[in-house]
Amino acid sequence: MAEFLSLEGKRALVTSGTKGAGAATVALFRELGAQVMTVARHQPDRLQDDALFVAADLTTDAGCQQLAQQVNARFGGVDIIVHMLGGSSSPAGGFAALDDQQWQQELALNLMPAVRLDRLLLPGMIARGAGVVIHVSSIQRLMPLPEATTAYAAAKAALSAYSKSLSKEVSPKGVRVLRVSPGWIETEAAVRLAERLAEEAGTDYAGGKKIIMDSLGGIPLGRPAKPEEVANLIAFLASDRAGAITGTEYLIDGGTVPTV
Repeated sequence: MAEFLSLEGKRALVTSGTKGAGAATVALFRELGAQVMTVARHQPDRLQDDALFVAADLTTDAGCQQLAQQVNARFGGVDIIVHMLGGSSSPAGGFAALDDQQWQQELALNLMPAVRLDRLLLPGMIARGAGVVIHVSSIQRLMPLPEATTAYAAAKAALSAYSKSLSKEVSPKGVRVLRVSPGWIETEAAVRLAERLAEEAGTDYAGGKKIIMDSLGGIPLGRPAKPEEVANLIAFLASDRAGAITGTEYLIDGGTVPTV
């Protein structure tokens, strides 16, 4: 029986690919035959192939320029881009706790790296008439938590709007553009958060997970997504099996978003 999914011969860039769902995506892409380059601010202690890693700060224009130069120098272009980079460092306290610097930081991390890298790397895809761009957004864009995620959610909403507009522009030229929006993912950082909440509440790890799920209004599936499950979705969308899919968004949230 023929292999259902293959990325053999594809050249892929996965940003923020050293931890969590990013690392799971890098590992799966390699398993499926792709050449994969990833990037983070600092090289991790353990790295399978340091020749395919770039240390760069993608919140800056210079960092994006550096990465694009490395992609072109080592790969001669790219077939798949997965914009995994994202996160939030904003304080709790609602809108009044967010000053201009915090707003700029959220946009610099969650929107501008994708905008800059697409501008640098998509012309090569368009010239070849083929390519896939996947922007990893978040369900927070649909259900922001006003106490803590207003700026992050707004930045991810901007990323989603940008992604949709880009898809309408470049899909006729052979480049598919999609969005993947995870809910809570059980990464190493999420495990640490659940353990800390559990300790503060005098409960166990399962109780800590429930605190987080309750803050999201519940997860009907009863658990967070695993990094490997997010990677599975991204790999399918990046593959030729999804050749007719572009311009749309896929939630992977265990049913967290309560609306149609």
